[in-house]
Amino acid sequence: MDKFQYGQIIKSKAGRDQDKIFVIIDIQDEYVYLVDGHFRRIENPKKKKLKHIQPMNIVIETIKHKIENEEKLTNADIRRELIVYQKGLDHRKEV
Repeated sequence: MDKFQYGQIIKSKAGRDQDKIFVIIDIQDEYVYLVDGHFRRIENPKKKKLKHIQPMNIVIETIKHKIENEEKLTNADIRRELIVYQKGLDHRKEV
């Protein structure tokens, strides 16, 4: 996979947030905007260069759908889906 998508789970490779898991909520040129619903909330996403993140090849379809259709996305939505991911349940789509 060579492109990033809304709702994709990534792992940070550099910085103070190294090895933390985030979800992409916006993509602009060489940057992505990341949230985890807890420390990095939708109101204040983390701006990160593409070279500093590692894609996990999993897209959370519910989050992707909400972003693409400009529906309300909450921090609780993000937290809930990341908990599901971390527990290993499969409500996501491999890309």
